Amino acid sequence: MSMKIPFLKNKQSKESFHFSEDNIPNHIAIIMDGNGRWALKRGMPRFAGHKEGLSTVVKIVKAAVECKVKVLTLYTFSTENWKRPKPERDFILRLPKEFLHVYLPELMSNNVRIEVIGDIENLPDHTREAVQYAINKTRDNDGLQLNMALNYGSRLEILDAMKEMLKDIKDEKLSLDELDEQRFSGYLYTAGMPEPDLLIRTGGEKRLSNFLLWQLAYTEFWFTDVLWPDFSEEDFFHALQEYLQRKRRYGGI
Repeated sequence: MSMKIPFLKNKQSKESFHFSEDNIPNHIAIIMDGNGRWALKRGMPRFAGHKEGLSTVVKIVKAAVECKVKVLTLYTFSTENWKRPKPERDFILRLPKEFLHVYLPELMSNNVRIEVIGDIENLPDHTREAVQYAINKTRDNDGLQLNMALNYGSRLEILDAMKEMLKDIKDEKLSLDELDEQRFSGYLYTAGMPEPDLLIRTGGEKRLSNFLLWQLAYTEFWFTDVLWPDFSEEDFFHALQEYLQRKRRYGGI
C-alpha cells in the first residue's frame, strides 16, 4: 500500500514524499528531551514545559498511526530522573494520569494499545493505577502499540533479565547451551516486540541516556535541536524521510 507525507518547509519541492508500508519503520523509539529548557527560554517554570510536551505526544502518536507504525516507545521517566528536585519529579509522575484522563478517548478512537515498560512496582500509586487502567482499557485494540517507558533504565532492565535467566537455569527451565541472543531478548521488558528501527532524540543532545541499550544495537539514529514541545508532525515526517534514504547493512556490505 502506497502512502504519502507532505514535503518539509525547508524543501523547495511542493510534491509529496511517497513510501510504502513495507519500508516504514515497524518500531520507532523517541527520547523526548528539552521540556524544561523550552519553559525556561520563555521565562516559565520547568513544569510548564513538561505539561506542554503532552500535546506533542498526542500529535506524534497520531502521526505514527497515520504512517502505519506498529510500535512507538516514548522515554517518559528514567530511573535517573529520581535525582531531579522532588517537586519536579512529583509533577512529572502526575502527568501520565492527567495525559490519560484528557487523551485516552482520542487514543481509543485511533485504535492505540498502551503498554508500559520499566520498574512499574516502584512508581507512585496514582501513576501505576492510571497506566494500569489505560492498559486494561486499550487491551483489545490492535493498532499502534504505544509503550510508555516509566521508571525505565536499560542497565536495570538487563540486570533484571539476567536475574530471571539465572533463576530459570537454577530451576532447570533453561540450560546454558540453549542461551543465545534471541532467548536472552525474551527476558527483557520488550520481549516479543520488534527492535527499534529508528531512534529520534529531540533537544540537541546526542546520547542514549540509558535507553534501550540492548535493543538499539542496529537502530538508525536521528537527532534534532528542536525541543520536544516544539517537535511537530513535520519534524516527525522529516525523520522518516531521512530514515528511508538510508541503507541498513547490519554489518554486511
